[in-house]
Amino acid sequence: MTAVLRTSELSVRFGGVHALAGVDLEVEEGRLVGLIGPNGAGKTTLVDAVTGFVGYTGGVELDGRDLAGLSPHDRARAGLSRTWQSTELFDDLSVRENLAVASKRGDSAAVDEGLATVELGWAGELMPSDLSQGQRKLVGVARAIAMRPRLLCLDEPAAGLDTGESEELGRRLRRLADGGASMLLIDHDMGLVLSICDQIFVLEFGKLIAAGPPDAVRRDPGVVKAYLGAAASQLTENGG
Repeated sequence: MTAVLRTSELSVRFGGVHALAGVDLEVEEGRLVGLIGPNGAGKTTLVDAVTGFVGYTGGVELDGRDLAGLSPHDRARAGLSRTWQSTELFDDLSVRENLAVASKRGDSAAVDEGLATVELGWAGELMPSDLSQGQRKLVGVARAIAMRPRLLCLDEPAAGLDTGESEELGRRLRRLADGGASMLLIDHDMGLVLSICDQIFVLEFGKLIAAGPPDAVRRDPGVVKAYLGAAASQLTENGG
């Protein structure tokens, strides 16, 4: 299977701190890949590096093309799309207009697809201020989808959603992957990640400690140890 994204020995330092240390990761075509780890593990830093928002050493390839030296804007044009933990929307534009400015040439079909994916077709003419925080998060997801990227990086898309909304988002992301979309998903909702992803990578203190299908990862002793307390219980309980 073709690798849409490949990182090799990806490392990021902030002063004397190794935020990422030699991470090798792949997202194959049409696969939904989860990236998990305790707080401060380096998950968002990895997405920041891949999308060009922080400097790094090592390699990042999209469809076999080395992205070294490319700006975030150029990486987006090459096919990398992402969401942010704190959704930043244009408050003076309607929901539909927020998606249109991100889509290629204001592609109305792509805008419709993005809104339909998160069940916000009804909200297209509303302003962001008319929506709840959870709905604003979904607009951020829809905006990334409207770019029709080669790889969609989702950073905590379920944050602010209730259980039902999170489960429905998961079902829709799974359908996107089944339809051929390639995604990298970060989320603290372990139930969501374990239930919908094809493969999971686990970071701790910037280092990759496990990788594999959900059933193998949830039973990995190193992963269970990294998730002390409630999250560890969730890992094992979701394994049945």
